Amino acid sequence: MITNNNNPLAPSAALVASVAQKNAAPQVYDTAAIQKADSAHYLHPFTDFQDLASKGARVMVRGEGVYLWDSQGKKIVDGMSGLWCVNVGYGRTSISQAVYRQMETLPFYNSFFGTTNVPAVQLAAKLAQISPPQFQHVFFTSSGSEANDTNLRMVRRYWDLLGYKERHTIISRHNAYHGSTVAGASLGGMDGMHAQGGLPIPGIVHIGQPNYLEAGHGLTPEEFGLKAAGWLEEKILEVGPDKVAAFIGEPVQGAGGVIIPPSTYWPEIQRICDKYGILLIADEVICGFGRLGRWFGSELFGIRPDLITFAKGVTSGYVPLGGVMVGERVAKVLIEQGGEFTHGYTYSGHPVACAAALENIRIIEEEGLVNKVAEDTGPYLKQRFASLGEHPLVGYADSCGLVAGLNLVRKKGATVHENELFDEEQGVGMICRGHMFDNGVIMRAVGERMIVAPPLVMTRAQIDEMTDLIRLCLDKTHADVKAKGWV
Repeated sequence: MITNNNNPLAPSAALVASVAQKNAAPQVYDTAAIQKADSAHYLHPFTDFQDLASKGARVMVRGEGVYLWDSQGKKIVDGMSGLWCVNVGYGRTSISQAVYRQMETLPFYNSFFGTTNVPAVQLAAKLAQISPPQFQHVFFTSSGSEANDTNLRMVRRYWDLLGYKERHTIISRHNAYHGSTVAGASLGGMDGMHAQGGLPIPGIVHIGQPNYLEAGHGLTPEEFGLKAAGWLEEKILEVGPDKVAAFIGEPVQGAGGVIIPPSTYWPEIQRICDKYGILLIADEVICGFGRLGRWFGSELFGIRPDLITFAKGVTSGYVPLGGVMVGERVAKVLIEQGGEFTHGYTYSGHPVACAAALENIRIIEEEGLVNKVAEDTGPYLKQRFASLGEHPLVGYADSCGLVAGLNLVRKKGATVHENELFDEEQGVGMICRGHMFDNGVIMRAVGERMIVAPPLVMTRAQIDEMTDLIRLCLDKTHADVKAKGWV
């Protein structure tokens, strides 16, 4: 930690002393100096740089459990687990210690040239143990984006080895998020990302998302689930079954707005993949490691993916790590027929990241966090979010495990499909998000859909605290839009 008194960004000597104390009171930094240096030098992800510079970045300085403190000493309930990732909460000393021990022993060595390291081997074995039974192999990356790039290359390599060199097209969904690299953003289905850089790249096509509110008018959720899954078969026939390599999807779409599919959707997707022999990729970067009350969301929805993308919760975000769980259908071909797979990363199987993941998984197991989400806090969050549906601004609220969302509407209708919506340019979701930050809770806005994904360690009392703050902010937002004459 920098302690130079001539450095305007340096914390005080008192702060340096206090951070060693686990329960030290939050300290106050020179926020203006940090914001000035931030706008001068740091280009943030997914950011309008000019707009951020005019307002100044929010500066986070400390985390403990489910709480964060900013540079001005404000305590905030982290309803988004950082970015869907801090599953075991902040301040886990045992993860820091595991990282330190590994850095003192072997801080880095690559996995090229027939070389391995102990934490990578141990983690690969552990992941095989907690994954569905068809997974015995893992390919490590540093992020979910890199893992989905790996999926694209691995899927095409698989079909090439089997002699189907035309079978390269991957089908994804509109509004899906699969990363922001060229391949990851192409696999994703977000228009704003595709508008920059000439995306998607060839060989990737998209179908509609299973969003009942958006496209299920006149149908029951179960009927709509079958209809939405049927879009996959229509696209396979349009492209040609002999040209389709795989379908990729998040069990629950995260960044797209916590889109929870109807119960009929994934079983029908599995049936269609089986019918045409295409590979099924489950992107579990958000849904994995207990988020939905199972180790992997695929298990909750009863699907049998051939590849699983993971990242985020594998280390609870403490150190960057991602990867692909490779099912035996694919692994057998790559190993027995493959020769060299010309793909990989400097940091594949990084020993420090793998050490962090091993300790993180140990905590999840020891504290029973997966079962806790399934049997206790997940159902309780569902109950509390359902109560938010009574608010005059909320047209629909739902949840799955420890992800939840609600839709802001101008006026409620007789059914969810008859709600009157705000105009998109009014930016009501961003107004609501502003109130959330100002009143001590982080809730993300995706258009007019407000979403949360809190740490898995969140207690019932903390769920009450979070939902009470959300209700307060809904009241403030409702007062704002009423004053503007929008309701």
